[in-house]
Amino acid sequence: QVQLVESGGDLVQPGGSLRLSCAASGFTFSIWAMTWIRQAPGKGLEWVADINGGGFGQRYAASVKGRFTVSRDNAKNTVYLQMNNLKPEDTGVYRCARGMVDDPELAEKDDWGQGTQVTVSS
Repeated sequence: QVQLVESGGDLVQPGGSLRLSCAASGFTFSIWAMTWIRQAPGKGLEWVADINGGGFGQRYAASVKGRFTVSRDNAKNTVYLQMNNLKPEDTGVYRCARGMVDDPELAEKDDWGQGTQVTVSS
């Protein structure tokens, strides 16, 4: 079965950096785009970034563009999210998902990980 396991979440001060990882198994990783989604406390699901199967095409939400970088290592079946200059508004649970997710609120979530907590606070 598809398995996605996020890691790397932590408590960090504003302006700090963090790198999240998502380890994938149970499918042919390299042919699938991958997506990062987050949910802030009391907020809905927010699309953050995605990357195509080859790793050369990336897209970002306006709120994170210029600060976050999504990448992948197909030899390791892992996708990453490098987060720099973190802000309190970045706080939330970060989940990775198989494929491209146009609308996280409407998508089926069977191919999503359980998430890792990121807290940005002074």
